[in-house]
Parts: sequence; structure tokens; C-alpha cells
Amino acid sequence: MGSVIVWLNGTHGAGKTTTSVLVQQLIPDSRVFDAEKVGETLMDITPGLPATDNFQHWPPWRQLVVETARRVLDYTGGTLVVPMTVLIEPYWREISTGLAHHGIPVRHFVLHADQDILRARIEGEHPVPSPFRLKYLQPYAEAARTWLHAEAEVVNTTHLTPTQAALQIALQNSASDGG
Repeated sequence: MGSVIVWLNGTHGAGKTTTSVLVQQLIPDSRVFDAEKVGETLMDITPGLPATDNFQHWPPWRQLVVETARRVLDYTGGTLVVPMTVLIEPYWREISTGLAHHGIPVRHFVLHADQDILRARIEGEHPVPSPFRLKYLQPYAEAARTWLHAEAEVVNTTHLTPTQAALQIALQNSASDGG
């Protein structure tokens, strides 16, 4: 069995980070790759790159995510579990096409939850809710309606625990690879 990426998409509060750790524990020979760290590295460049409210707008982020995933999989094989929100369709196309160009299959899952649940999760995380995280609720709803849910396997986490969501993803991943 070759290398594969299990991409966990969805907006903030859907459970990507927590679920990714649990999925990694359920899929043999897998690792979690937090593509946000690539963005953090780019944000540390001085003087800074052109101003933006989201590092995903920088073309090097998308290219480096593909290249980093490819290089890690070339080195280790197995499965990379990537918990990363990508709500802009051309950005998703660039990443998924880049990975396909290198022969890396992507199992794309969207962790979905109802808007009220997402808002409650975000507001319950910290004493002061993150405006950054809250501002992505509407763009997520728009992406889900227009393209995102059609591009992925949707796992509704509204009434699932992270463990239940991880089991569902691991089972769907196993079924697709004949395991």
C-alpha cells in the first residue's frame, strides 16, 4: 500500500485537531502533519511577506504544504493526517492537484457541525472568543454550500464525540483502501 493523505477540512470548532490525533492512533503507520506550522514559518520571515489576514493567501504556503507532504511521505511512507481548514476552492485545487501530480492520493474529509454548535464550541474555548475563528463561520457555510461538501466525505460532528468521528474516518479510509 502506497502513501496517502487523510485531509481533515472544516472550519474552526469542527474538531479537526482533536480528531486528527485520534485518527493517527487508529491508522497504522500514520503521522499528523499540521500544515498551519508552514504558515507560522512564513509569518516569521523578516522583513515580513506582503500583509495578509491569512497566510493561505501566500502562494508559497500552498506550494510548501504540497512539497512538505511529498517529502515527508517520500521519507516515511504511510499516511499523513492533515488537519487544515481550506475554504477557498482555488487553493484546495492547487493543493490537491499538486499532491496528485506527485502521485499522492488524498482522502478528503470535512468535519461539519451546525453553525450554532460551532459558535458555542469556539466561544467556549477561551475566556474571550477568538474573533479570527468566529469570522470563518460564514465563509465555511458558503464553501460548504457551493463546493466543499461535494469535494469531500462529510462527517457530521454535531452530535459525535471526537473518538466517534475518528473511528468513522478510519473505517471509511480503511474501506477505501481495501483494508
